[in-house]
Amino acid sequence: MLDKAKGHQFSTAEFPAIAPSQRMHLILLGVDDIGRSRKFYEALGWQKSPTGHDEFVKFDLGGYALCLLSRAAFAADSLAETVEPAGFNGVGFVYLAKTPQEVPAILAKAVEAGGTLVKPATRTPWGIAGYFKDPDGHLFEVDYEEVWVFDEQNRLVVDEVNERTC
Repeated sequence: MLDKAKGHQFSTAEFPAIAPSQRMHLILLGVDDIGRSRKFYEALGWQKSPTGHDEFVKFDLGGYALCLLSRAAFAADSLAETVEPAGFNGVGFVYLAKTPQEVPAILAKAVEAGGTLVKPATRTPWGIAGYFKDPDGHLFEVDYEEVWVFDEQNRLVVDEVNERTC
């Protein structure tokens, strides 16, 4: 397949259907200004991967990566009809805080880094949560709930929960 010219499109009818394994590797964020977005995430304290480049910035999230690329390049690559986002897109990213006190502190750091506070740290039926948007409007929730279980490497153990006390 790699001997075909760039741009060659393969028909799905040529291949038997298979299911992908149950994991994700990359989160792609289309951004208006890669440099501005890179500075925002670095200001949050995240380390840029040395394996990226100016048009494709990567941040290692512990076995998967958050990748920044221009909104126009992303739209073109995915054959999107338009580059401009329209309203609420129903996608958000969640950072699970280790303590309730981390929620407002992380929201403050996001605002200090150039993000926009969408919802301040708020007591919920499950814990404490708030939202911010990055400079391109991507929505992030910062959430603390006692039910989440993490392993020694601070990875979420999806199939386990702690007993809820709040």
